[in-house]
Amino acid sequence: MKVLGVILAGGLSTRMGGQDKALLDLSGSPLIKHAIDRLENQVDGLVINVNRGLNKYEQFNFPVIPDPLDGYLGPLAGILSGMDYALGHNFTHIVTAAADTPFFPLDLKDKLFDQNCDITIAKTISEIDQKNLHPTFGLWDVNLRSNLKTALLGDVRKVMAFVKRNKWKSVGWENKIYDPFFNINTPSDMLSAELIINREIK
Repeated sequence: MKVLGVILAGGLSTRMGGQDKALLDLSGSPLIKHAIDRLENQVDGLVINVNRGLNKYEQFNFPVIPDPLDGYLGPLAGILSGMDYALGHNFTHIVTAAADTPFFPLDLKDKLFDQNCDITIAKTISEIDQKNLHPTFGLWDVNLRSNLKTALLGDVRKVMAFVKRNKWKSVGWENKIYDPFFNINTPSDMLSAELIINREIK
């Protein structure tokens, strides 16, 4: 198995006023840099999926790839972009991670791997919600590429709508002090992330 890491940063960041959210500062580094630092040592290669300002992401020294289909079609289009790159560079799987989630697990790839499934999706396990799925965090067999493109061209937009068409399972991480898949959508979320980082440092 040869795994390509794909950082998904192709959204419009509407709840951040349309700013390029992945490049906003979080504790002295761009938000996406936190995701890169957590994923790059788990995988055999890494790419960044963005759809605007591609040159701004060249500073991170990884290939920058846009969606292969026009229209900001959501995370599934970014996943397809990662599969396209993976197939052209001899990767068997991709593991995806959202750029706005700075605390995701350092064992993401290893824990998600299951040779009996085509897709494995992360979830948070807690006393409140036992099945809190995070479908932008997944391990995907690149042989699904043709089926995924067909689904996108057929107006499938929800990640789980495509996932459920295939052999899949979910794998859980415990929600302890904070959700490891806490993602930043608003300015107040950014403040919460700063508090988490400061607490971790102390």
